[in-house]
Formats: sequence, C-alpha cells, structure tokens
Amino acid sequence: MRILMVLAHPLEDSFAASVARIAKETLEANGHTVDLLDLYREDFDPRLSARERGSYFSDRYDSSAAASWIARLRAADGLVLVFPQWWFNFPAILKGFFDRVFAPGVAFDHDPAGGRIVPRLGNIKLFWALTTTGSPWWVVHLYMGNPVGRLLKRGIAAFCGKGLDFRMISLHDMDRATEAKRKRHLERVGALVSRI
Repeated sequence: MRILMVLAHPLEDSFAASVARIAKETLEANGHTVDLLDLYREDFDPRLSARERGSYFSDRYDSSAAASWIARLRAADGLVLVFPQWWFNFPAILKGFFDRVFAPGVAFDHDPAGGRIVPRLGNIKLFWALTTTGSPWWVVHLYMGNPVGRLLKRGIAAFCGKGLDFRMISLHDMDRATEAKRKRHLERVGALVSRI
C-alpha cells in the first residue's frame, strides 16, 4: 500500500515527529511505501487564495497552486495524519491542507442539485490519525465531545471517501505525560500500525 503521511508540527524534534518516525519505519518494514509530507518542512501555505476561493463553486476549481500536494494525495492508497490537537482542533497548517488539497474536483464534487457533496477519494482506503492532546480523555470526550474525531470521521472522511478504514489513535494528557507514558504510546502506535 502507498501511504501519504502528513505531519503537522513546527518542531523537528517534537513528539509528533517521533510518532511519524515510528509509524513510517513500521509501515516500510511491512512492505508499504510511505510518502512523508511534512507540512512545515515543505513550507506549505495553509491560506486559501482568492483565486482558489473564487473558483470553489465554478465548473473548474483552480487547484494549480496546490497541484503537487494534490498529486501526492491522488497517488496514495492510504492517508495517515500525525498532529497535535491545539485548542481542541487541528493545527492551522493542517486545516489549511484540508482547505486547499481536499478541494472540489479532488476530494469531492458539488452536487449539481445543491445536495450533499459527492465523494471522489476512491483511491483512499485507509484514513488514520495519530494525535496527541494536552487534555485528559474525559475532557476531550465527555466535556468537548471529541471535536477532532468527529470532524475527521463524520466530516472529512465520510464526505470525501466511502468504506474507509478510519482510526484515530490519541495520547491524552500529553502536557503531563511522563517519559514512560510517551514511550508506551510509541510502542502502541508501532503495534497498531504494524497491523496495516
């Protein structure tokens, strides 16, 4: 399987980078091909341009400025996102990736009758998120209603693909995680990813 792994963290020595490294090494050891797209290192601009937004509902969306990243998404069989949750949401650069790359004519088509959008990511069979959050599990799930999980599964994955293997693996309470807890989480990520 060809996996597009999208890393969204500004620090090269972040825990997210460690998670991406373990996941990538495990996938490659099991015969998969991994295309690592490090949004910060590739200087991805998350801002939707006036040209992109102006053509959003036209017959021909102008995706030319994001063409190289779109090509990588189209070439993939699976998508693995690696990112921290900040303020119970995606890092801005990852939100911009969705805005600019998961675009009309790429990830979905607008329903001509004005109804629900039509999924186009038939090539993507696997959609996983490897993430951390500074809050404890109960705050994320019980108090906040797991907003990132809902957005990814019910919004982006469901609207852009069909029959996806969706999974979100999170380390909660990251701000207080000990070295031992972080190590156990990396081992868990490696074990779960090895099943792909």
